[in-house]
Amino acid sequence: MSKFWSPFVKDLVPYVPGEQPKLTKLVKLNTNENPYGPSPKALAAMQAELNDNLRLYPDPNSDLLKQAVATHYGIDAAKVFLGNGSDEVLAHIFHGLFQHDLPLLFPDISYSFYPVYCGLYGIKSDPVPLDDQFQIRVADYAKPNGGIIFPNPNAPTGCVLALDAVEQILKASPDSVVVVDEAYIDFGGETAISLVDRYPNLLVTQTLSKSRSLAGLRVGLAVGHPDLIEALERVKNSFNSYPLDRLAIVGAAAAFEDREYFEKTCRLVIDSRDKLVAQLEEKGFEVLPSAANFIFARHPRHDAAGLAAKLREQGVIVRHFKQERIAQFLRISIGTPEQNQALIDGLGEL
Repeated sequence: MSKFWSPFVKDLVPYVPGEQPKLTKLVKLNTNENPYGPSPKALAAMQAELNDNLRLYPDPNSDLLKQAVATHYGIDAAKVFLGNGSDEVLAHIFHGLFQHDLPLLFPDISYSFYPVYCGLYGIKSDPVPLDDQFQIRVADYAKPNGGIIFPNPNAPTGCVLALDAVEQILKASPDSVVVVDEAYIDFGGETAISLVDRYPNLLVTQTLSKSRSLAGLRVGLAVGHPDLIEALERVKNSFNSYPLDRLAIVGAAAAFEDREYFEKTCRLVIDSRDKLVAQLEEKGFEVLPSAANFIFARHPRHDAAGLAAKLREQGVIVRHFKQERIAQFLRISIGTPEQNQALIDGLGEL
């Protein structure tokens, strides 16, 4: 039936998400979901919105949520863009801001959706190698480009760039859009949103899937100069003018307002991460320094794919990537203390 496809479709290489197993008894440490549920206030707000108003379209501008984000970060709501998960926000960024003659720069080991979007939108790219410690080298981005994007902390490595290093990248490319993808920033990094007023070429993206435990709700955002936001709004309103439903708007707004719950659950994840790193290092693993809700680890005497397969037999799922430079690493999401202990026990069995 592929004779009916548009010509470009056959050349697409789609993104492959982490496995969502149907079995419920598995300890699932493969997709970086938060082990702690959403804010009770977010759940209550969504319950209250479950009423006859669902027959009505949501606010196409999601003003309630834009204001909640703006209040949280102390910025103007005109600097906030919202989408159906940060992946949709990123798609609009690639479509609306990265289609230029010069290539887009991003790390060679990074979020694997970036090359997928380049394929979808016909964008030339120039992947920039991480150094031998899997860190971003700031100086490597100071070259002609049609845009720059990198996760901070990086994924799947978990390594974080300090804010002054982010600023060096911005200063070196004043005529290009620089996107800092902060999906995991709340677990140990410092957000670049504080730089937005000084750098009109900076766009910061975030998600409510990780630190606010709302992966099932699909809410993402971008913060930047109103000129950049206007470009994204034009793309969004030419694609889907109602990306966020009524439940998502009120639930996400309540999640931003519940700062106490947010800070408490982030701290629990960070404490568990520190303990798990120490336990893995005791077993001989090399663990990259992580500022995310996952760790990236390898063992000098055990093949990573084999370890992942054997852990699965023990009922524990972790993520393994086949990409050459990182084929001996496992990415392990931080779970509850009980889930983390199941991982350690599973490794003990091996």
